[in-house]
Amino acid sequence: MMKTIQGVGASPGVAIGPAFLFQQEDLSYNSYSVADPQAELARVRAALQTAEIQLNAIYEKAVVETGESEAGIFEAHIQMLEDPELVETIQKSIEVDRMNAEKALMDTCEHYAQTMEAMTDEYFRARAADIRDIARRTLRILLGKQMADLSLHSPSLVFAYDLTPSDTVRLDKSMLLGFCTAEGGATSHTAILAKALGLPAVVGAGPAILDLIEGETVIINGRTGEIIVNPDETTLKTYRQKMNSEKDLAAVELSAAGSPAITIDGLKVEVVANVGSVADSEKAIVNGAEGVGLLRTEFLYLERQTAPNEDEQYDAYKAIFDVMGERPVVIRTIDVGGDKELPYIDLGHEDNPFLGWRAIRMCLDNPEFFKTQLRAILRASVGHDIRIMFPMIAAVSEVKKARVLLEESRNELQANGIVCGEKIQVGIMVEIPAAAIMADKFIGVVDFFSIGTNDLTQYTMAVERTNKKVAHLSNALDPAVLRLIAKVIEEGHKGGVWVGMCGELAGEPKAIPVLLGMGLDEFSMAPALIPHAKAVIRKNRVTDCKQIAMDVLNLASYADVEAYLAKIKP
Repeated sequence: MMKTIQGVGASPGVAIGPAFLFQQEDLSYNSYSVADPQAELARVRAALQTAEIQLNAIYEKAVVETGESEAGIFEAHIQMLEDPELVETIQKSIEVDRMNAEKALMDTCEHYAQTMEAMTDEYFRARAADIRDIARRTLRILLGKQMADLSLHSPSLVFAYDLTPSDTVRLDKSMLLGFCTAEGGATSHTAILAKALGLPAVVGAGPAILDLIEGETVIINGRTGEIIVNPDETTLKTYRQKMNSEKDLAAVELSAAGSPAITIDGLKVEVVANVGSVADSEKAIVNGAEGVGLLRTEFLYLERQTAPNEDEQYDAYKAIFDVMGERPVVIRTIDVGGDKELPYIDLGHEDNPFLGWRAIRMCLDNPEFFKTQLRAILRASVGHDIRIMFPMIAAVSEVKKARVLLEESRNELQANGIVCGEKIQVGIMVEIPAAAIMADKFIGVVDFFSIGTNDLTQYTMAVERTNKKVAHLSNALDPAVLRLIAKVIEEGHKGGVWVGMCGELAGEPKAIPVLLGMGLDEFSMAPALIPHAKAVIRKNRVTDCKQIAMDVLNLASYADVEAYLAKIKP
């Protein structure tokens, strides 16, 4: 009998095939007081060493299959294993509390995982799964058990309660049609890997998917989150046609991705990429990116015990700039603090870190730390079109202070005979409502605005976006958010400042006509979304889009906007 289960679309596309149900191995263990703590400590150290050897092998495999960027998760796992604080806590539990190795390991890792889950940033909440993954790997070694079977003998859809990074890398990608998990969110490793592989994925579908019968036919729609179990012939035929049409369309869009995005009535807009590595940058070019609208620099600062020095940052930035060549690159200065802890800076405890001492606020209070990054960017920018963007800006005074530090950095380099990039544009990430409301006052201080819709929505609607109880209030297409976006674009254009968007809304097909109508100059998104976004832009007329924008700005709710946009032909 046909039935439908609703999950959350995590990677677009349709897949049809037999269900493969994955059950993780039983890793239950006993807890007891040990008589010889040193012997127990030797056991756990040997297990951690073996786990590191395994992870190095997995990393090499993942680089080949999914690329350096996605494989980087296993480098992070290795760094977690080597974390002195983690090892010291396990050691103390064994030596002082006389715990056995298994319990000391799992209690310590679970404490770390729960700390991650308590953070407000969705990315870091998702990293709790990584900590539990390395804990299970090490526990498995301690118990002398083998990993559960994940062998696919025919093309299949994999269903699981959740999939760890270690699980997903073991799958035979030639037999994998798509993923579906009961748990997880849009930033889970399952979602990230699925997008990297170009496979459909549905997450957060609930425990009902675990009741499927092995081998029964299932359809998953990675865009809508719909799961259809035992589809009838009519439904199968419909979705097979849809699947084939999507594949054909994707191929056509990719072939045209290198061409500019020009509307029917002749307006050209820039479509660029959000990246965080050399691999991301290379993928962006393949997918037709005309530049980078957001280069995240946090990858250099996180999950390490010391701050990156100037030369290390210079090398990392230059490698990405060289890949992009003459294409423009917007590089965001470090956006950490509060909920994203750095062991080498005392951030202190904050009850509400999202409203706290982070990003530009932390940088302005640590000028030498900040100037190390600014000098590295200036050095690496020689011969490239680089634009520097400051995050978490709430007031004009913050930009002025940041620009002073930028000029000091330039003067220091030049005093030492070091060449710097010339004519570097300076802009801000508009993600705090105060900056959007006061956009006109930033004219003359900045060269561009880039709207970060993820946080702008969160701050505008007073909604923590990972809280399921209030998730219905969190949408960038809410008229309250759209009015702020429209104001930023309007004020920017009045003052001769170009306006981009690097939040998720920029890559949302149904939002593109609205943003075109508002006059957005630059759309920045994940590389894989670029071919389709360009195709959507080419199908629209600016004159029509202006009317669409006017209409939605006069609506009263997100539901009204959704209903209105649903009637517009894609």
